[in-house]
Parts: sequence; structure tokens; C-alpha cells
Amino acid sequence: MVEHRMVEVNGIRLHVAEEGEGPLVVLLHGFPESWHSWQHQFGPLAEAGFRVVAPDQRGYGRSDRPDDVDAYSIFHLVGDVVGLIRALGEEKAYVVGHDWGAPVAWHTALLRPDMVLGVAGLSVPPPFRGAEPPLVAMDREFGGRFYWNYFNRPGVADAEFAKDTRTALRKFFYSASGDAPVGAGKQALVDPERGWLATMADPEVLPAWFTEEDLDALTESFAKGFTGALNWYRNLDRNWELTAPWQDAVVSRPALYIYGDRDPVPAFPGTPELIARLPDLMPDLRRAPLKLEGCGHWTQQERPAEVNAALIDFLRDCS
Repeated sequence: MVEHRMVEVNGIRLHVAEEGEGPLVVLLHGFPESWHSWQHQFGPLAEAGFRVVAPDQRGYGRSDRPDDVDAYSIFHLVGDVVGLIRALGEEKAYVVGHDWGAPVAWHTALLRPDMVLGVAGLSVPPPFRGAEPPLVAMDREFGGRFYWNYFNRPGVADAEFAKDTRTALRKFFYSASGDAPVGAGKQALVDPERGWLATMADPEVLPAWFTEEDLDALTESFAKGFTGALNWYRNLDRNWELTAPWQDAVVSRPALYIYGDRDPVPAFPGTPELIARLPDLMPDLRRAPLKLEGCGHWTQQERPAEVNAALIDFLRDCS
């Protein structure tokens, strides 16, 4: 059974869900998600002999949400993972992340390889620092309409998504899923007059993998709003500045990358070329990037059986 508790980490409290015994596996969710996004991974990974822990990351769910935007830098996020591993009584862990959780996992392996037994990323590939700040690059590429730039405007997306949280989340999850019509997930550009949600489909029936109960749990986790979660995006350019010492550094720990062929994120500018080069760029990538046919953005929720099998094989291979 999954158990829940609060853990003190780096001056804040994180809510964590936990199951199993054995080597520690930390599962890191993305936007707009929560620990619940890993519900299909707890049982299989615990039965395979691992201690599985999924936090609500800072700014999400029942965890603390600092007011200061600067409190959501990549250093704070990696620091939470490092502090969590220590607070759980461990010295090392496997770290797995999806969406925003993937950059946190990759950077944990990059910055603290001594604490990472293996690292896996879903949807978002490993970080290779670009030549210019990401918000600057996307603003120039798309005239300020890319959703990162929209999220960077204080209070704007916060208000749009909080107006009807349940509908916002329903649209997010359907539009970026493999169940949406072809092209529905390409909602990266925002209409400045209408906002982002107006361009997204609102399904009459949810996909089979995302139930009304799942939507209830997710809606409840955003009862205090979206600002903490959006503050992660407001640190994108700051993260680029802070990680200058790691320019051209690579993740050296055993690694796994999984993505869906209908996920819009791996299609971002420059990302397909990066994915194609990963076997050459990653010194210990344990297998070629695993592409799941017909899968959208919500990798471990849309394809739990395939993701679980790949994760368990990877974790055992690293043991």
C-alpha cells in the first residue's frame, strides 16, 4: 500500500508517497501534475524489489510553495532531491523524472553523480545547455507566443488556469495525449488575445487511461492555484545563467530516455536532432532512446506497462 507523509527538506516541507523496500527510486512529476502521476509505477516497482518514493515537488500539491520566484531555480529543485534522499536515510538513489521532473532528474545526475545510481527521463531529453537563454530564444523564434514566454508573464497564466481548474487540467491532459486528433497536441503557441486554453480541445469523454477519479485528484492538488508550478518556468533564463559552469558537460551516470512519438515536447525546435544524437552524446546510455508509438506526452500514464517494464529492466541493469 502507498503511504503518505511530510518530510522536512531544505527549509520546506515536501509531501511524499512511498511504497516498498529495497534500493531507493525517486519519481519526479512534471507540469501540471503531482505524485499521483506515478500511481501506476508504485506497485510494479515495489514488487520488483525497490523502495519507491514520489514527492509533490515544491510549489505543488500538499508540499510547501515559497512566495519568492527565485526559490524555484534548478539548484533549489536539485537540492530538494538531494535533501530528500538524505532525509529518507539513504546515500544514493535512482532518479526518474517526467516532463519538468526530467530536467530535475538529469541535473541531479549532472550535479551530484555521487548520489545517483541511475537516471531516467521521460518526454524531456537530457540537458545540453544552448548558446542563449531559452526564453530569449523562444521569444525570437515565435514572436513571444511560445507558451514558456506566456507563463513568464506574472499572474497571467495563473489567473487563466485557476478560473476553472478542472476544465484547464482536462484540456491539458487530453490535448497533449496520444488520444487527441493529430495536431491537437501542438498547442505550444498562445493566442495573446484569447489565452492558451481557448485553443485546446475539451473532450466529452476522457481517455481510458485518465479517469474522472484521476482528474478529481489532480484538481484537488491545484486547489491553491498554479503560481508555484509556473514559477519553475519563470526561472528558465536564470537556470541558463546558473548552469554556465556545466557548459558542454554530459550526464555520466547510467541513463535511460523514453518518449512518445505523439508527444509535442520531443518535437520542439532542435530536440529531434538532439534525440538522434543521444547514443553518441551520452557515455552510459543503456539503450537507444525508447520511442512509444502512438503515445503522447503523459508517458508513464498512457503506457504504464511498457514504461514499467523498461524502468525495471534499467534499474536491475544498473544494480
